Amino acid sequence: MILKLKRTPAIYLVGFMACGKGTVGQIVAAHLGWQFVDVDQEIEQEQGTTIAEIFRDRGEAEFRRLEAGAIQTHVRLAERGKPMVLALGGGAFVQPENQELLADHGVTVWLDCALEVLKERVSGDATRPLASDPEKFEHLYYSRRPAYERADYRIDTTGMDAEQVAEAVLTLPIF
Repeated sequence: MILKLKRTPAIYLVGFMACGKGTVGQIVAAHLGWQFVDVDQEIEQEQGTTIAEIFRDRGEAEFRRLEAGAIQTHVRLAERGKPMVLALGGGAFVQPENQELLADHGVTVWLDCALEVLKERVSGDATRPLASDPEKFEHLYYSRRPAYERADYRIDTTGMDAEQVAEAVLTLPIF
C-alpha cells in the first residue's frame, strides 16, 4: 500500500457528473470493507434539501462552501484511521482548495467517461442544475478535464459497467 493511503486511508472518486462515482464507490467500499460516502447525498441530507434547490436558492458559492466543509470533515476522519471511499461531486475536484487538501490525504481516482455517454445519462434529469443546458454542459465537461487530469489515477470507463470500473479501481497499484 502506498504511504499516503496508509497515512489517510481514503479513496476519492472524481470525475464529471453521472460518470458513476456513486455506484462504483459503493462497490469498491463494500469490497474493501470501508465506509462509503457520497458527498452530494450527505449535503442533501444535512441541509434537508436538494443540490438543485441549494444552487437555486443560495447559489453555487454556498454549495461549494458546504461541499468543501463536508470533504474536510471526511478527510479528518480518514486521518484518524476511519477508512473510506468518497464520491465527490463533479465540481469538487475543480476547486483548488479541495485539490490541495486531497493531494496528500488519500488517493484520487478520476473516472473518465465519454461526453456522449454522460449526455445520455443526464438527459431529462432535473436534479442536476448544471446539466440543463446542453451547450453549457459540454463546455463544462471540457473545462473541467484539466482539473481531473491532476488526479493520482485515471480510469477510462469506456465500454465498462460499474463492476468492471470498480475492479479497475481495486487493481490499481495502490494496495
